[in-house]
Amino acid sequence: MFYDVIVVGGGPSGLMACISASSRGARVLLIDKGDKLGRKLGISGGGRCNVTNNKETEELIKHIPGNGRFLYSAFAHFNNQDIIRFFEDMGIKLKEEDRGRMFPVSDKAKTVVEALINRARSQGVQMRVNSPVDRVLYDSDQVKGIRLKSGEVIEASSVIVATGGKSVPHTGSTGDGYPWAEEAGHTITELYPTEVPLVSREAFIQSKELQGLSLRDITVSVWSPKGKKAVEHEGDLIFTHFGVSGPTALRCSQFVVKLKKQFEVPTVRITLDLFPERSEDELYAATMKLAEQEPKKAIKNVLKGLLQERMIPILLKKSGLREDTTYDNIPKQPWQQLAALLKAFPIQISGTLSIEEAFVTGGGVHLKELDPKTMMSKCKNGLFFCGEILDIHGYTGGYNITAAFTTGYTAGLHAAELKAESGNLKSM
Repeated sequence: MFYDVIVVGGGPSGLMACISASSRGARVLLIDKGDKLGRKLGISGGGRCNVTNNKETEELIKHIPGNGRFLYSAFAHFNNQDIIRFFEDMGIKLKEEDRGRMFPVSDKAKTVVEALINRARSQGVQMRVNSPVDRVLYDSDQVKGIRLKSGEVIEASSVIVATGGKSVPHTGSTGDGYPWAEEAGHTITELYPTEVPLVSREAFIQSKELQGLSLRDITVSVWSPKGKKAVEHEGDLIFTHFGVSGPTALRCSQFVVKLKKQFEVPTVRITLDLFPERSEDELYAATMKLAEQEPKKAIKNVLKGLLQERMIPILLKKSGLREDTTYDNIPKQPWQQLAALLKAFPIQISGTLSIEEAFVTGGGVHLKELDPKTMMSKCKNGLFFCGEILDIHGYTGGYNITAAFTTGYTAGLHAAELKAESGNLKSM
């Protein structure tokens, strides 16, 4: 059978592309190599599915540091407010949580996945699972269809590649679409892990003495080898057996990767500001006052009221202070060093976990080779890309899925319009 649009990949961008294209009367086939659709979507947001973020457009773009500005044209078609209305119009009530994150009231990703699949089916989208694609077929300037690994050839006017990146491969994201893009003449920018935990070989990490310790509402800064702050993020962090994780660590990860490559260095320094709302002098005075109030108590016990207990021995050792020191014997310079450490606790980061263990893939199809208004290839007419296969990446918190939905919607819209322009699209 001949289709107007074939969508390869049943993740958020692929499902949205199907819905967008079929809503305009296109004959659409969704094809996926896995045994079920929406697998990555089903585990997103801790299994609750953070469908978008409610921030203003400019703030959204700032939270998509990997080429977010490319999305301005796509947002003109379908932005985060449109995503919210889209789900609520289908009866999926949403709620806003911290930092603008939008979740289904059901707190179940399954609600979102089933709604998207049912919407696509109701609009006549044909769906095939367990059908791995071998290659996308082209002639000199036009996409022709796809060939499955079974040898079956399916023809189409347009093909939308929504196969994802290389992160979380057990959901089916194994980089299948990159060679298809290259065969069409596209450049794939270097792939790297983003939104991924950081690895450190610091002695206190290797000893696991802080493993499992969470720090709330701190600020994490990443520093270039020249001493310039590359980025800072406020939020939570957790120590692991291999380094640090949590929202702030994940958001800093892409900057660690880029600095290591740019300066060809084995480690990159990050610092933790444990008290973002207080100055170093204020902390010096406050900790000294605590000691003064209990002059006979060892400082390791005095500080328990202010600091995470497991961090105290490390902070004191780095400051050059004995744990059993009492108020009368506190040396001024090391105590000043302690205050400084509370504002900038250093950790040398040697790298990140692998791209397969990352939440998001950095790099992908080069954006200069796509029309941002349509997501269509400049190399082959009728070839579209959307979602994580693109060289676009954002922070966790609903930003990546927003990019997936908006690029998927835009690709589907224009794949259908492309057919309509040729006069072959059936009237609605």
